Order: sequence, then C-alpha cells, then structure tokens
Amino acid sequence: MSAGGILYGGDEIGALVFDIGSQSLRVGYAQEDSPKAEIPAVVGVVEDGGQTASADTSAMDVDVKPETNNVTSSGSGNKYFIDTNALYVARKGMEIQSYMKEGMIEDWDLFEKVLDYTYSKCIESGSEYHPVLMSEAPWNIRSKREKLVELMFEKYNVPAFFLVKNAVLAAFANGRATGLVFDSGATHTSAIPVHDGYVLTHAIAKSPLGGDYLSMQCKQYLQENNIDIIPPIWLEPRKLSKTKNLPNGLKRRTCQK
Repeated sequence: MSAGGILYGGDEIGALVFDIGSQSLRVGYAQEDSPKAEIPAVVGVVEDGGQTASADTSAMDVDVKPETNNVTSSGSGNKYFIDTNALYVARKGMEIQSYMKEGMIEDWDLFEKVLDYTYSKCIESGSEYHPVLMSEAPWNIRSKREKLVELMFEKYNVPAFFLVKNAVLAAFANGRATGLVFDSGATHTSAIPVHDGYVLTHAIAKSPLGGDYLSMQCKQYLQENNIDIIPPIWLEPRKLSKTKNLPNGLKRRTCQK
C-alpha cells in the first residue's frame, strides 16, 4: 500500500522511530541500527522580558549567531535552547526545564519545540514524508495518548502513526513476544510483564528510584567528604606534567581510595 508517493510494507520507506525517555529523546530511521540523534529531555528557557519574537516555531527561527544555532523563539518572548551543545553553555537567566514527568509528557509546549528541532536539524526533512513509530510508558494515560496522536496528525501531518509500549519493543528486540521486562531509567525502575505482545498493566511493579537518584547519592557522598568535581571546562590546556604531579589545572582535592 502506498500514499503520497511513500511505499508501505517494503524496505524503502523512510519511517522514523521516536524513543521518548525521561533522560533523552532518541530518534532515527527504522532501517538503521542506531539512533540518528539523542537529544536531552530538557530545554533551556530564557525569558526576554516580553520582547516581540516570531510565533512560528514550525519553521524553527534560528538565530544568525553561530553560538546560538540551537535557539528558537516564541510569541511570549522566551528563547529556548535545545540539544547538548546549547544546554551546556552557561547563560544568564537560563532555567533548565523538563517536559517529562513520571515517564510521560507533561509540558507539551516544550515537547513541540524539541520536535521542531528534531525535524529541522536532525532529520532535515518534512514531517509529512515520514511515517512515525513512537514509544510510550506502559502506564501512559489515555488523555495523553490522544493528545500526542492529535499533535502528530494535526500539526506535523505525518502519513502514518503508531504508538507502542516501550516494554513491548524491548521484548520484540530480543526475539520474544512474552517475557518480563526490567527497565531502569533516569527517574524510575520498573518490572513489566509482556504476554503475546501486550503489556499486563495490572501487574506492573514500579519504583521511583532510578539513575538520577543514584547520581544524587554520589554527589551527596562527594560533598560530605569535601571532594570537588572538576568540570572539564575548568582544566587548563593539555601540557606534559612531571611524574606523580597533578595535571595542570587540578589544584583541588581529588578522589582517593
């Protein structure tokens, strides 16, 4: 079956896969082995004090300056910084916000900004040319699923859309239609039973402990022991140092056994 010049059911389709997580959003082509891009699930927001800006985010208003190539503007006067290169640069008044909560999409405006960036900068192709398969949390609620489907069809005009539980995808990726999937992510850890390609939602076991909690515990341990973490940006240029001497730029206490 084909529509609009796109072949379905064959190998030559440009179907896209969006894997939404609390830590990052992975996107790529269905026929490729690895994602084309991995975008952090957070957005840097800077308020412009009500200055007039373009409200057309579908065209991705990109600032002309090279260092702000990943910035978009909205009608509210806010600037949004997306992806790793833009987020990890300190800016005055920038607040890091996540569009995810408990594995589900919470802030739809920020999520749309990330989708706009994905199509214009990562895929570099119109959304109407690519069918989309998107993963979701097994406990996602119906209202959020309906809103996501509406967004993809009404705004992005995708020719086809399929929403599937990420646990089912994990089971199929390992050649199993039935199994128990353990998923430990950034914000939670869960055990999800899958039977014949369907999730048994009543039997899901979920814990709010994940990678972010472990990182927080490690940070707290380092602080209690007066151990500073030196960001790479603070290091001096690479130079040869004498034996048993600390590298240039490391003048603080380091981790010891």
